[in-house]
Amino acid sequence: MSRPHTFTPPPCAHAHQLRTSRGDFAVLDASPPGAVRGTALLLPGYMGSKEDFVALLEPLSTAGYRTVAVDGRGQYETDGTDRQEDYAQGELARDALAQATALDGAGPVHLLGHSLGGQIARAAVLLDASPFRSLTLMSSGPAEVVEAQRLKVKVLGDALATLSMAQVWEAMRALDPPEEVASADGEALRRRWLRHRPAQLIATGRGLATEPDRVAELAAVPLPVHVLSGERDDTWPVPLLDEMARRLGAHRTRIAGAEHSPNTDRPQETAAAIAAFWDSL
Repeated sequence: MSRPHTFTPPPCAHAHQLRTSRGDFAVLDASPPGAVRGTALLLPGYMGSKEDFVALLEPLSTAGYRTVAVDGRGQYETDGTDRQEDYAQGELARDALAQATALDGAGPVHLLGHSLGGQIARAAVLLDASPFRSLTLMSSGPAEVVEAQRLKVKVLGDALATLSMAQVWEAMRALDPPEEVASADGEALRRRWLRHRPAQLIATGRGLATEPDRVAELAAVPLPVHVLSGERDDTWPVPLLDEMARRLGAHRTRIAGAEHSPNTDRPQETAAAIAAFWDSL
């Protein structure tokens, strides 16, 4: 999961419920200080939330973009059910389309998804690209995650089927490096974890482990694409992301010093690269 340094949004952002045709979604909505150059919708990754983008909100809004980071259904502060079928990728993709439509008067929206959020974003574009101005895939690969991550997802899914969320959290923290256990954001991360729906984690984890390669489908969509990642990634190897960008004819950015979560590892550099891509359009 991404580990944001703070869960407190910057002054330019406010938290509210985005009302859509598919229900209400908790968002952090950051407004530019001057003229709006565009609007962006940001989808978080597995075990993540809108707070994973907190450090991007101010620089992106300063660059002129209204930036709306969302909790998907069953994630953190957005309600969800206990039925795994409600978290099928198609359902989550339709949620993203509804969220884009609900951003009244925004015009075509720049869509960005981190990791799992990237695969949901891709699915949304493949259903209907018309609400979107561009697609940014951040640390999100062409198909299923690597074998080691598939094993972790299976172990987590098995644990969630039999243990409480609190018990699973304690087991995960016991495996974390000591410096992460002692970090100041530990309690906020725990609160976020406890509010996730187990069914959402099980269903989306299964999706990460079985996602087919849909790059050719996406390449056929006339939409500008940006493939952004850190210089290292243990979920999808960076050379695989390079090859995906080539297949898509996409703009490609590697963020120096970042790993799977450039949004929290190197937020200023990441925001600058995202804004530069949007500016180029």
